[in-house]
Amino acid sequence: MSIHSRDRLVVDARAIVALGGPLLGNNLSITGMAFADTVMAGQLGAVDLGGLAIGAASFNLFMFVGFGLLMATSPSVAHAYGANDTYKVTSYARQSWWLVLALSILLFLGMQQADWFLPAIGIGKDVLPVAVGYIHAISWGMPGLLAFFSLRYMSEGLGRTKPIMFSGFLGLTANVIGNWIFMYGKFGAPALGAVGCGVATAISMWLMFFAMFLHVRLHRAYRPFNFFARIDPPNWPVLRELTRIGAPIAGSILAEGGLFVAAALMMGGMGAVTAAGHQIALNYAAFMFMVPLAISSATTIHVGHTLGRGDLVGARNAGLIGVGMCAIVMTVSAIVILLFNDHIAALYTRDVPVRELAASLLLMAALFQFSDGVQVGAAGALRGFKDTTIPMALCIFSYWVVGFTFAYYYGVYRGEGPRLVWVGLNVGLTISAALLLARYWSVTKSRLRNQLPEL
Repeated sequence: MSIHSRDRLVVDARAIVALGGPLLGNNLSITGMAFADTVMAGQLGAVDLGGLAIGAASFNLFMFVGFGLLMATSPSVAHAYGANDTYKVTSYARQSWWLVLALSILLFLGMQQADWFLPAIGIGKDVLPVAVGYIHAISWGMPGLLAFFSLRYMSEGLGRTKPIMFSGFLGLTANVIGNWIFMYGKFGAPALGAVGCGVATAISMWLMFFAMFLHVRLHRAYRPFNFFARIDPPNWPVLRELTRIGAPIAGSILAEGGLFVAAALMMGGMGAVTAAGHQIALNYAAFMFMVPLAISSATTIHVGHTLGRGDLVGARNAGLIGVGMCAIVMTVSAIVILLFNDHIAALYTRDVPVRELAASLLLMAALFQFSDGVQVGAAGALRGFKDTTIPMALCIFSYWVVGFTFAYYYGVYRGEGPRLVWVGLNVGLTISAALLLARYWSVTKSRLRNQLPEL
């Protein structure tokens, strides 16, 4: 079948949209929590907003490790489900619970050290108490979030994405209500300011897990797999397989996400106004990024199902279609930002200096939208092929050897400010997009040649 087959293109695009639509709903719910936190903290002033920015960026650093490792469950289950191997599907799901347990302990203990690692990296004293309080509060939700991710990626691998969306909606609703209660001291609760965002988000994470658990436990679609019939002891070959796939995924996500965290920390050293303006621009960019991220996850699932059925040509084409869909969406996003950057910034805060800086940084964000779409689409397609180690190396090179070096040298060392930090983000994302797309083309071409010499 030709790569240009119109009928296959439509079939693959529809499959990706069907899988990705509910994932988009979940992603928007998750980022909606961050949006609500940012807007509500923005009403309290630059110190609360800046402290939230540092605290949320630091939390994300820990979260990237957790969901990156657990993300291996999705392509592994998808391959097994495509091959109609019920035993492997169940085994992957149950073994991921052991990863959840280990990660919960390690990440929770790490987050409890925020009161020394944030000062050690030079976070300003004006925002430090808020940032530390936020991290300590939200750390109690980390085990619930990781348990949710385990069930989410299992359900993704089965192609069942709607319950993930509804769990996300529940989390968003609980988060907004919780913010109102704990930030402003309603119903007798203490007025915790931005720290209250951490309390509300931690509660929301546990609610998302319980909702997903009940759905998987009760819905008939999961009964053939009997996930909760027992807890299997650690199966070291399966755990090694999940870790072999998941650790590089975590490394890739940490490389990209860590670059943005590093940028937030650089901004934190430039004062509360700079940190707050950066948080607004980054929050909106992250909000728009949820669309290609959902498409990328759907591409991983669809490619995994197709490979499980033994259709290598179809899997390659499906991956390319996913990349193209991500690129188109982010091109539209760039146009929206270019036209409405001032209005977007005004939605977040009434503080004039913060709003002006945020509007200018949004223009910088518009420049990397296309590259961000291509890189996340290519990464998702590669994960569908369980190709994760080399992509991790390419991400580390792009984001840290090139992007971070540029951002730190020009933005911090030479003192040219936040705009040059964002130029570094642009450079890193553009190089990553080119390298990951080249990697996907090379890997799939090689696999096709080995299986089908006539190609």
